[in-house]
Amino acid sequence: MAEPVFERLCLVGIGLIGSSIARVARKRGDIARTIVATTRRRETLARVRELGIVDVVEDDIGRAVEGCDGVILCVPVGAYAAVMAEIAPHLAPGCVLSDVGSTKGSVVRDLSPLVPPGVHLVPAHPMAGTEHSGPDAGFAELFEGRYCIVTPLPGSDPVAVEKVREMWRRCGSMIETLDPATHDRVVAIVSHLPHLIAFTICGTADDLAEETKEAVLKFAASGFRDFTRIAASDVDMWRDVFLNNREALLEMLARFSEDAHALGRAVRYGQAEFIEDRIRRGRKIRRELIERKQA
Repeated sequence: MAEPVFERLCLVGIGLIGSSIARVARKRGDIARTIVATTRRRETLARVRELGIVDVVEDDIGRAVEGCDGVILCVPVGAYAAVMAEIAPHLAPGCVLSDVGSTKGSVVRDLSPLVPPGVHLVPAHPMAGTEHSGPDAGFAELFEGRYCIVTPLPGSDPVAVEKVREMWRRCGSMIETLDPATHDRVVAIVSHLPHLIAFTICGTADDLAEETKEAVLKFAASGFRDFTRIAASDVDMWRDVFLNNREALLEMLARFSEDAHALGRAVRYGQAEFIEDRIRRGRKIRRELIERKQA
């Protein structure tokens, strides 16, 4: 078996993503020799102890990261600055600090000023997830065949960057590298905007008169069901994503709104060709996703 990427890896936060990393690391044995987990909720820590998916469960966040050569933040991005202020004095020189957040500009903004000398910050974003949350939701296969986007900073230590890339490779991910600003614009259209639309559609359905809403729930077709699956996502995480990728999300929302109005006009005025073009483009995108095995 290959040498572990990390001797001692600490997962700060152990929900869906953190517990999935723990599970795949435990299953493979070549990601970390020792896996440590910490989180603020005592009931979550107790559950992680019951599950037995890590080697060490630590109540104190400072003690948890001490002596670790790898630390991954798996908490909502809005908590990064506060968490970093707590762990910074305890990070060992040479430690590789990474994360799993789905915004990257805010990560650089919130973490960079607090990173101690000798600690290497290498942000990353595994493009994988489900609508479920908590330590029980994780599974070792979550990252298989999914992209992980690594967003190194100018001057990032190449050895630290390669460690993060190799860790995600061993988790089963395909690795891509983007700068943080490009990453945030891409995920705004492929992830953040679809979630915003899903939350909105479900809110619209919830606001309908009671007798109509009952019929909506009773006869919900697959299209609406797909939206409800996305809309069942974690509240804290998505609030923080929207607020921390505000500019890119609002840009994509404005473009989407223009396109939606254009399609609405086509429906209003019976412009069949325009409608057919939009449907064909949707089918084309779906075919391309299937060809890339990302469907």
